[in-house]
Amino acid sequence: DVQLQASGGGLVQAGGSLRLSCEVSGLSLDYYTISWFRQAPGKEREGVSCINNSGGRTHYVDSVKGRFTISRDNAKNRVYLQMNSLKSEDTAVYYCAARRGSSGNSYCYIRVNYWGKGTQVTVSS
Repeated sequence: DVQLQASGGGLVQAGGSLRLSCEVSGLSLDYYTISWFRQAPGKEREGVSCINNSGGRTHYVDSVKGRFTISRDNAKNRVYLQMNSLKSEDTAVYYCAARRGSSGNSYCYIRVNYWGKGTQVTVSS
């Protein structure tokens, strides 16, 4: 079975940092683009960042550019999202997802093949 498990969320003050981790099992990351999504209360889920299968291409939504960094370690089957300078509007449940193929642009957020369970990020102002 394919499983994606996000972890690393928590409560942090505005301006602080968190590092999310997505552990993937049941598939080879060599063939999948991994994305991070988030969903805030009362809002639709949105794509935040993605990294292609080789790690050579990344995409970020405008609201997190310069603050978030996505990276991956295929040998460890993990993808990370380093979140710095957090704002209250970053509060959401964060999910990782896998999309077969290589995508380093906004198309990485569509036609997702597998979803993981989320991790709550709460930023207090």
